[in-house]
Amino acid sequence: MIKRLAPLFMLLVALFAPVAATAQSGGSLSDTYSGEDLVTAGGEFFGSAAQGLASVVERAVSQMGLPNGYILGEEGGGALFAGARYGEGRLYTRNAGEMPVFWQGPSVGLDIGGAGSKVMMLVYNLSTVQDVFGRFPGVDGSAYIVGGFGMTVIKDRNVVMVPIRSGVGARLGINVGYLKFTPEPTWNPF
Repeated sequence: MIKRLAPLFMLLVALFAPVAATAQSGGSLSDTYSGEDLVTAGGEFFGSAAQGLASVVERAVSQMGLPNGYILGEEGGGALFAGARYGEGRLYTRNAGEMPVFWQGPSVGLDIGGAGSKVMMLVYNLSTVQDVFGRFPGVDGSAYIVGGFGMTVIKDRNVVMVPIRSGVGARLGINVGYLKFTPEPTWNPF
């Protein structure tokens, strides 16, 4: 079964590979955060779980460049082939301050399990803080029993986000879905 899905997975990866190139262009909220700024903010947020954060942030910054915003928050979700994820946090920018954000989204794929996570999302190409609200499609793969850090890339229009998660739970699989960011919480993942 997994061998038959390998071509589908490769196609999905190929579709989302160009996302890395678009993150470098920057937005009009131009003041960016250095890797050191991000590790400091994330380290304070993740606390004792932050041991692997520096290497994941370093990898994201080396591949995508410096973000002009970031989100710190928490999320929970689960799946039995079809799933949903819900989260809430705060968007931080140097030029426009901070604001609350909420996200939710469906997924479908070979994905089983549930998890709760602390999340740091690096945000690229924000022209205005309103650009964060929308549907950000992506591919996600998870394989953990207790926890660890993971990184994915999602994109809507020109805005690119890199969620870095430190989760606790049991989850295994790969899925396709999106996260819908809103200014208010909602239970509707669509």
